Amino acid sequence: MDATTTVDRYLAAWNATDPAARQEAVAAVFTPDARYVDPLADVTGHDGVDALIAGAQQQFAGLEFSRGELVDAHHDVVRFTWHLGPAGAEPVVVGFDVAEIAEDGRLRTVHGFLDKVPS
Repeated sequence: MDATTTVDRYLAAWNATDPAARQEAVAAVFTPDARYVDPLADVTGHDGVDALIAGAQQQFAGLEFSRGELVDAHHDVVRFTWHLGPAGAEPVVVGFDVAEIAEDGRLRTVHGFLDKVPS
């Protein structure tokens, strides 16, 4: 498993603003029964993940997700940090995710944590 490539594909799905492209990216990155859980959300399946991403894009219009400093993996688990902010600028939100990778390379579960959020 190439953890960095997995994380980059995941973040690309979060950055895909065209609805059709986003749905395609979600299907490519997440298993059909994938579960995404963080302090603000608990969704399952492609439709749930797609709706969650669409909502985040609406709430944080014009901002983009990027990979943080940490990407680490063992067995079928990857942990990583991510940033959300204007391109090339200080992030507005910083998070830490732990994801389980299915045998086909897609994400089966994602457990997200928010380390920095706007007040």
